Amino acid sequence: MKAVKQPPRAWQRMLSGRRLDLLDPSPLDVEIADIAHGLARVARWNGQTHGPHVFSVAQHSLLVEAIGGGLAGGDGPAQRLELLLHDAPEYVIGDIISPLKAAIGDAYKSVERRLLGAIRRRFELAPPSPALARLVKRADRIAAAIEAVRIAGFSEDEAGRIFGRTPVLPDVVAADIETWIVCRPTAEAQACYLARFAALTAALPGEPPRARS
Repeated sequence: MKAVKQPPRAWQRMLSGRRLDLLDPSPLDVEIADIAHGLARVARWNGQTHGPHVFSVAQHSLLVEAIGGGLAGGDGPAQRLELLLHDAPEYVIGDIISPLKAAIGDAYKSVERRLLGAIRRRFELAPPSPALARLVKRADRIAAAIEAVRIAGFSEDEAGRIFGRTPVLPDVVAADIETWIVCRPTAEAQACYLARFAALTAALPGEPPRARS
């Protein structure tokens, strides 16, 4: 009798003990501790940034949340949580620069979409409205433009052509940008991400989602 060929493994063992299927992710296997741990160890710009530490996706997410929270329509806890989690799938699939994503096509994006859907269900977030999706994209591009000039070696003209000019932002947002644009040690970036997630979920109406044992 021929042995039944098993499909290729598509799951990853997480440090929380969960076994996350990357192709068919269940919200039951998503934990914020795993997300923060992974994002704090994924480098933006393929690691091509100034400073003694990488600029992690965790720090980028905090920067995007700060920027988006200062834009019209982004100041509620649910909106800010959407901003904070916008790149959460990268805790298991990594960060790929936009030109390479375009070259790969839908393969990466479809995995990313499924993971983000599972993450939203885990934390009881509705899919974003078109307006919120646009706001997240705008905040992401503003953050990319700032990162490009401040830490990734781009000139202002080059960053402006690729990402658009950075608008004048409120003073409180400008102060937050200075906080998050600094490349931080991994453990510090991880702790900051977890603390911000806890603050935002505590501000949501109703009982915030709890970690499972």
